[in-house]
Amino acid sequence: MDTIGSSDGAIAPWDIVRVDFPFADRAATRRRPALVIAAPAATDASSIVWVLMITSATHEPWPLDVPISDLHLGGLSHACVVRTGKVTTLDSRLAARIGELSVADRAKVAARLRGLLGSVLAG
Repeated sequence: MDTIGSSDGAIAPWDIVRVDFPFADRAATRRRPALVIAAPAATDASSIVWVLMITSATHEPWPLDVPISDLHLGGLSHACVVRTGKVTTLDSRLAARIGELSVADRAKVAARLRGLLGSVLAG
């Protein structure tokens, strides 16, 4: 298994974690999986992590969703997608690692993020 997760148990980029994810349209949260895209080592050693929403709402796809191909590696029990258009930050102490994203899926997520951020950074 090719992994870049932390050997000391700390949350690392490409880890799948379980968190209380905030809703965008109301003051509430829902416990769900999320993909870590930046962890303390990448965020000046703060306890903040950047995560992308993972959802099982595959019947309502968003244009930049990435299907998760290896559910077992990710610690997931049913079909899910990484919703690259939905990012949030949270305290890493609120996240529990449950798995990691496959190398193939990492490349797809990274490409989607480069596309999204590239247009912003180029402007």
